Amino acid sequence: MRKETILLVDDEKEIVKLLDIYLANEGYRLLKAYDGTEALRWLEQEEVDLIILDVMMPKMDGIAACMKIREERNVPIIMLSAKNTDMDKIHGLSIGADDYVGKPFNPLELVARVKSQLRRYHKFNRETHVQAGENQLVFEDLVIDISKHEVHVNGCNVKLTPREFAILELLAKYQGQVLSMEQIYNNVWNEPFLDGGNTVMVHVRKIREKIENDPKRPRYVQTVWGVGYKLDNPS
Repeated sequence: MRKETILLVDDEKEIVKLLDIYLANEGYRLLKAYDGTEALRWLEQEEVDLIILDVMMPKMDGIAACMKIREERNVPIIMLSAKNTDMDKIHGLSIGADDYVGKPFNPLELVARVKSQLRRYHKFNRETHVQAGENQLVFEDLVIDISKHEVHVNGCNVKLTPREFAILELLAKYQGQVLSMEQIYNNVWNEPFLDGGNTVMVHVRKIREKIENDPKRPRYVQTVWGVGYKLDNPS
Protein backbone atom coordinates (compact mmCIF):
# COMPACT_ATOMS: atom_id res chain seq x y z
CA MET A 1 0.00 0.00 0.00
CA ARG A 2 1.35 3.42 -0.98
CA LYS A 3 2.37 5.68 1.89
CA GLU A 4 0.96 9.19 1.89
CA THR A 5 3.73 11.57 0.89
CA ILE A 6 4.32 14.95 2.49
CA LEU A 7 6.63 17.58 1.02
CA LEU A 8 8.20 19.66 3.81
CA VAL A 9 9.72 22.94 2.65
CA ASP A 10 11.66 24.93 5.26
CA ASP A 11 15.17 26.39 5.37
CA GLU A 12 15.42 25.75 9.12
CA LYS A 13 17.00 22.30 9.18
CA GLU A 14 16.21 21.71 12.86
CA ILE A 15 12.50 22.09 12.11
CA VAL A 16 12.84 19.69 9.19
CA LYS A 17 14.55 17.10 11.41
CA LEU A 18 11.93 17.51 14.14
CA LEU A 19 8.97 17.12 11.80
CA ASP A 20 10.64 14.23 10.02
CA ILE A 21 10.53 12.30 13.31
CA TYR A 22 6.91 13.16 14.13
CA LEU A 23 5.56 12.53 10.61
CA ALA A 24 7.52 9.31 10.13
CA ASN A 25 6.07 8.03 13.42
CA GLU A 26 2.61 8.54 11.89
CA GLY A 27 3.56 6.46 8.86
CA TYR A 28 4.02 9.28 6.34
CA ARG A 29 6.74 9.41 3.72
CA LEU A 30 8.59 12.72 3.85
CA LEU A 31 10.28 14.66 1.04
CA LYS A 32 12.49 17.55 2.15
CA ALA A 33 13.24 20.85 0.45
CA TYR A 34 14.92 23.97 1.78
CA ASP A 35 13.58 26.60 -0.63
CA GLY A 36 10.72 27.07 -3.07
CA THR A 37 12.63 26.18 -6.23
CA GLU A 38 13.72 22.85 -4.75
CA ALA A 39 10.11 22.18 -3.77
CA LEU A 40 8.91 22.75 -7.33
CA ARG A 41 11.50 20.27 -8.61
CA TRP A 42 10.18 17.62 -6.20
CA LEU A 43 6.65 18.19 -7.50
CA GLU A 44 7.81 17.48 -11.04
CA GLN A 45 9.19 14.11 -9.93
CA GLU A 46 6.91 12.84 -7.17
CA GLU A 47 3.24 12.40 -6.35
CA VAL A 48 2.67 14.50 -3.24
CA ASP A 49 -0.40 14.37 -0.98
CA LEU A 50 0.29 17.47 1.14
CA ILE A 51 2.80 20.32 1.36
CA ILE A 52 4.06 22.04 4.51
CA LEU A 53 5.51 25.32 3.27
CA ASP A 54 7.51 27.90 5.21
CA VAL A 55 7.00 31.55 4.23
CA MET A 56 10.47 33.04 4.74
CA MET A 57 13.03 31.18 2.60
CA PRO A 58 15.91 32.01 0.23
CA LYS A 59 15.74 31.85 -3.60
CA MET A 60 11.93 31.49 -3.76
CA ASP A 61 9.88 32.22 -0.65
CA GLY A 62 6.75 30.36 0.42
CA ILE A 63 4.32 32.96 -0.93
CA ALA A 64 5.78 32.79 -4.44
CA ALA A 65 6.01 28.99 -4.27
CA CYS A 66 2.39 28.66 -3.12
CA MET A 67 1.14 30.84 -5.98
CA LYS A 68 3.19 28.81 -8.48
CA ILE A 69 1.91 25.49 -7.10
CA ARG A 70 -1.70 26.70 -7.26
CA GLU A 71 -1.39 27.33 -10.99
CA GLU A 72 -1.49 23.57 -11.57
CA ARG A 73 -2.21 21.66 -8.35
CA ASN A 74 -4.94 21.44 -5.72
CA VAL A 75 -2.82 19.54 -3.20
CA PRO A 76 -3.39 20.81 0.38
CA ILE A 77 -0.86 23.41 1.56
CA ILE A 78 -0.16 24.25 5.20
CA MET A 79 1.92 27.40 5.56
CA LEU A 80 4.38 27.95 8.42
CA SER A 81 5.50 31.40 9.45
CA ALA A 82 6.90 33.43 12.31
CA LYS A 83 4.56 36.19 11.11
CA ASN A 84 1.44 35.62 13.16
CA THR A 85 -0.76 38.68 12.67
CA ASP A 86 -4.28 38.31 11.29
CA MET A 87 -3.22 40.10 8.11
CA ASP A 88 -0.34 37.68 7.58
CA LYS A 89 -2.72 34.74 7.96
CA ILE A 90 -5.31 36.30 5.66
CA HIS A 91 -2.65 36.94 3.04
CA GLY A 92 -1.43 33.35 3.22
CA LEU A 93 -4.95 31.98 2.84
CA SER A 94 -5.80 34.41 0.07
CA ILE A 95 -2.97 33.19 -2.18
CA GLY A 96 -4.11 29.59 -1.92
CA ALA A 97 -2.98 28.03 1.36
CA ASP A 98 -5.46 25.74 3.12
CA ASP A 99 -4.13 26.34 6.62
CA TYR A 100 -1.68 28.68 8.35
CA VAL A 101 0.37 27.75 11.43
CA GLY A 102 2.48 30.25 13.31
CA LYS A 103 5.98 29.60 14.64
CA PRO A 104 6.82 28.40 17.20
CA PHE A 105 4.28 25.59 16.98
CA ASN A 106 3.40 22.39 18.78
CA PRO A 107 4.48 19.47 16.53
CA LEU A 108 1.53 17.38 17.71
CA GLU A 109 -0.90 20.13 16.70
CA LEU A 110 0.73 20.35 13.28
CA VAL A 111 0.44 16.59 12.83
CA ALA A 112 -3.27 16.84 13.75
CA ARG A 113 -3.73 19.53 11.11
CA VAL A 114 -1.93 17.37 8.56
CA LYS A 115 -4.30 14.50 9.26
CA SER A 116 -7.34 16.76 9.01
CA GLN A 117 -6.20 18.19 5.66
CA LEU A 118 -5.46 14.75 4.22
CA ARG A 119 -8.84 13.36 5.30
CA ARG A 120 -10.62 16.23 3.58
CA TYR A 121 -8.44 16.08 0.48
CA HIS A 122 -8.99 12.37 -0.06
CA LYS A 123 -12.69 12.66 0.71
CA PHE A 124 -13.25 15.15 -2.09
CA ASN A 125 -10.95 13.41 -4.55
CA ARG A 126 -12.16 9.87 -3.96
CA GLU A 127 -13.58 8.16 -7.02
CA THR A 128 -17.21 7.15 -6.72
CA HIS A 129 -19.52 4.97 -8.75
CA VAL A 130 -22.41 7.39 -8.70
CA GLN A 131 -23.78 8.13 -12.14
CA ALA A 132 -22.67 11.52 -13.46
CA GLY A 133 -26.15 12.99 -13.66
CA GLU A 134 -26.73 12.25 -9.98
CA ASN A 135 -23.42 13.68 -8.95
CA GLN A 136 -23.54 17.12 -10.52
CA LEU A 137 -24.93 20.24 -8.92
CA VAL A 138 -25.97 22.72 -11.60
CA PHE A 139 -26.66 26.42 -11.17
CA GLU A 140 -27.20 27.78 -14.69
CA ASP A 141 -23.64 28.16 -16.06
CA LEU A 142 -22.01 26.90 -12.84
CA VAL A 143 -21.57 23.10 -12.67
CA ILE A 144 -20.11 21.38 -9.60
CA ASP A 145 -19.08 17.77 -10.23
CA ILE A 146 -18.75 16.07 -6.84
CA SER A 147 -17.17 12.79 -7.98
CA LYS A 148 -14.54 14.44 -10.18
CA HIS A 149 -13.95 17.31 -7.76
CA GLU A 150 -14.33 19.74 -10.66
CA VAL A 151 -16.06 23.06 -11.19
CA HIS A 152 -17.00 24.47 -14.58
CA VAL A 153 -18.26 27.94 -15.42
CA ASN A 154 -19.57 28.48 -18.95
CA GLY A 155 -17.97 25.17 -19.90
CA CYS A 156 -14.51 26.18 -18.68
CA ASN A 157 -12.76 24.31 -15.88
CA VAL A 158 -12.13 26.42 -12.77
CA LYS A 159 -9.36 25.35 -10.40
CA LEU A 160 -10.35 25.55 -6.75
CA THR A 161 -8.31 24.52 -3.73
CA PRO A 162 -9.73 21.60 -1.68
CA ARG A 163 -10.96 24.06 0.94
CA GLU A 164 -12.63 26.32 -1.64
CA PHE A 165 -14.30 23.33 -3.25
CA ALA A 166 -15.54 22.10 0.13
CA ILE A 167 -17.16 25.48 0.86
CA LEU A 168 -18.79 25.68 -2.57
CA GLU A 169 -20.08 22.11 -2.33
CA LEU A 170 -21.49 22.75 1.13
CA LEU A 171 -23.35 25.86 -0.04
CA ALA A 172 -24.59 24.02 -3.14
CA LYS A 173 -25.97 21.10 -1.14
CA TYR A 174 -27.95 23.57 0.96
CA GLN A 175 -29.18 25.44 -2.10
CA GLY A 176 -31.03 28.61 -1.21
CA GLN A 177 -30.41 28.23 2.52
CA VAL A 178 -28.29 30.75 4.38
CA LEU A 179 -25.33 29.23 6.24
CA SER A 180 -23.56 31.28 8.89
CA MET A 181 -19.78 31.66 8.85
CA GLU A 182 -19.69 29.50 11.97
CA GLN A 183 -21.66 26.71 10.23
CA ILE A 184 -19.36 26.87 7.22
CA TYR A 185 -16.21 26.84 9.35
CA ASN A 186 -17.40 23.99 11.57
CA ASN A 187 -18.33 21.83 8.55
CA VAL A 188 -15.30 22.55 6.38
CA TRP A 189 -12.51 22.91 8.94
CA ASN A 190 -13.94 20.49 11.52
CA GLU A 191 -12.67 22.76 14.27
CA PRO A 192 -14.29 25.10 16.83
CA PHE A 193 -15.15 28.42 15.20
CA LEU A 194 -13.32 30.81 17.57
CA ASP A 195 -11.91 33.51 15.22
CA GLY A 196 -12.63 31.69 11.95
CA GLY A 197 -14.80 34.46 10.46
CA ASN A 198 -11.96 36.15 8.59
CA THR A 199 -10.79 32.80 7.28
CA VAL A 200 -14.22 32.04 5.79
CA MET A 201 -14.46 35.53 4.28
CA VAL A 202 -11.08 35.17 2.57
CA HIS A 203 -12.02 31.82 1.04
CA VAL A 204 -15.41 33.08 -0.16
CA ARG A 205 -13.71 36.05 -1.78
CA LYS A 206 -11.31 33.74 -3.62
CA ILE A 207 -14.18 31.53 -4.78
CA ARG A 208 -16.00 34.57 -6.17
CA GLU A 209 -12.88 35.72 -8.00
CA LYS A 210 -12.80 32.36 -9.77
CA ILE A 211 -16.48 31.69 -10.56
CA GLU A 212 -18.10 35.12 -10.86
CA ASN A 213 -17.90 37.45 -13.86
CA ASP A 214 -17.96 40.38 -11.43
CA PRO A 215 -16.84 39.30 -7.93
CA LYS A 216 -18.12 42.59 -6.48
CA ARG A 217 -21.60 41.78 -7.77
CA PRO A 218 -21.80 38.00 -7.32
CA ARG A 219 -24.55 36.03 -9.05
CA TYR A 220 -24.02 32.70 -7.31
CA VAL A 221 -22.49 33.03 -3.83
CA GLN A 222 -24.65 35.67 -2.17
CA THR A 223 -23.96 37.50 1.09
CA VAL A 224 -26.88 37.78 3.49
CA TRP A 225 -25.68 40.60 5.69
CA GLY A 226 -25.48 39.82 9.36
CA VAL A 227 -26.26 36.14 8.74
CA GLY A 228 -23.88 34.43 6.30
CA TYR A 229 -23.78 33.11 2.73
CA LYS A 230 -26.00 31.18 0.35
CA LEU A 231 -25.70 29.73 -3.14
CA ASP A 232 -28.68 29.71 -5.49
CA ASN A 233 -29.60 29.98 -9.15
CA PRO A 234 -29.33 33.62 -10.24
CA SER A 235 -32.70 35.36 -10.30
